[in-house]
Amino acid sequence: MKSIVIIAAGGVGSRFGAAVPKQFCELEGQTVLSHAIDCFRRALPEAVVAVVIDPAWQALLPEGVIAARPGATRWESVANALEATGEVEADVILVHDGARPLTTRPVIDAVISALADHQGAIPVVDVTDSLRRADGSPANRAEFRAVQTPQGFRADLLRRAYQLPYSPEFTDDASVMTAAGFGNIALTPGDPTNIKITNPLDLEIARVILRSRS
Repeated sequence: MKSIVIIAAGGVGSRFGAAVPKQFCELEGQTVLSHAIDCFRRALPEAVVAVVIDPAWQALLPEGVIAARPGATRWESVANALEATGEVEADVILVHDGARPLTTRPVIDAVISALADHQGAIPVVDVTDSLRRADGSPANRAEFRAVQTPQGFRADLLRRAYQLPYSPEFTDDASVMTAAGFGNIALTPGDPTNIKITNPLDLEIARVILRSRS
């Protein structure tokens, strides 16, 4: 199937505390974002890759990658990337977080395979911590899963879903699809090593994971 990969990397990462946004921090000789792009170029070499990125950082993008401008929200950023790839024919669209540099081919393949029978697919992993609700009452962690990216969708349906006006309830692309009536979303196997870089310690963990794979 023809694929488009949208990588959201337009955030400023003010809470991360580094001199540059976290997606541009160095990780084993490359930027975090560069590792994320490479994951898809290895798994889907024919895919069209579009990166939501601030114009000040566009020079870091490799040749052949489409740049899309960031928006005020993640929803707007993905909408801009869909517009930037509007002329590209595709069967599926994957949306990935630029701060996840370690996704694997099995995770990507599982998402795409699920789209043969579902309108969308999102990789998930078990929750290992004990959970409490905000009011202090216990929650059964067996009822929950932690969501990762890439999230994958049938291209025609995702484009239709993003014609909806923005809502604060749109926390990810699957929520946009569900609001548009395309709620047949599969949960596929994620990978515990597909971590999101959220704080400086995550960079050190990512280095250990990368070295263990080499």
